[in-house]
Amino acid sequence: MERLGIDIGGTGVKGALVDLGEGQLTTERYRLDTPKGGRPDDVARTVAKVVARHGGEGVVGITFPGVVMHGVVKTAANMDASWVDLDADEMFTGIVGRPVHLMNDADAAGVAEMRFGAGRSRTGVVVMVTLGTGIGSAVFVDGVLVPNTELGHIELDGKDAELQASGRAQEREKLGWKDYGKRVQKYLRRIEGLLWPELIIVGGGVSKEHAKLFPNVKIRTEMVPAQLLNNAGIVGAAVTAGEILG
Repeated sequence: MERLGIDIGGTGVKGALVDLGEGQLTTERYRLDTPKGGRPDDVARTVAKVVARHGGEGVVGITFPGVVMHGVVKTAANMDASWVDLDADEMFTGIVGRPVHLMNDADAAGVAEMRFGAGRSRTGVVVMVTLGTGIGSAVFVDGVLVPNTELGHIELDGKDAELQASGRAQEREKLGWKDYGKRVQKYLRRIEGLLWPELIIVGGGVSKEHAKLFPNVKIRTEMVPAQLLNNAGIVGAAVTAGEILG
C-alpha cells in the first residue's frame, strides 16, 4: 500500500509516495520553496501543488515544524504566528480534498527511524534528536511515540538549547567540530540525565557529518546516526497517516 507524505520545512515543502510496508519512496521527491513569510494560506496552496503533482487517492500525511495536538498547531517558531491554534488538519483537508493527518516534523522523522532505520527493533527508551536549523526531538518507549516532546528547548547554560547546540548555532558562531562537539555533548548529557535512554539517534542536517561530530561527543548512551536522512519526515508522515486514517 502507498500513501503520500509531505514534509513542510522552513525553506521547502517536499513530498513523495511511500510504500508503507518497506518505508521506501516509490516516486521522486517533489520540492517547492516554502512561501516567504510561511503564512497558512500560502503554505496550504503550496502543499496542494505537491499533492496534485503526485495524484493518487487516500490519506495524506503532513509534517509541521511545531507542536501539533489533534491536528491543531500550538507552536510555530519558524513560521507565521497565525498558525497557532489553527486547525490545520481541517484547513489542509479542505484545500487538497483528501483526509489529512498533521504531525510534528521530528516525531515523523522518529517514527520512520524506529520502523525502518536506526531504531528498528529497539526497545526501552529511545530518543531521536534532529540537529539542523533548530533542535527537534522524538521520544519512544518500547517503540511507542511520546508526541511533541520539544527537548530542543530545554535550558542549556541559561539559554534555549537550540540556540547553543543546533546546526544553525554552529554556522552562526563558526564553530569547528571539536568545539561544536562539546556543545552537543553538553546537550545530550542533559537528555541522558533526564530520560536515561538506551539509544540516541542523531538526525537532521548535521547527521550527514556524523563522522566528524561523533568522535568529539562523549556520552554514556549508545549514539548512532539516522539512516533515512531527508526522507525520514516524508516516510514517517505517510506511515502515521496510513495507520490512523487508513
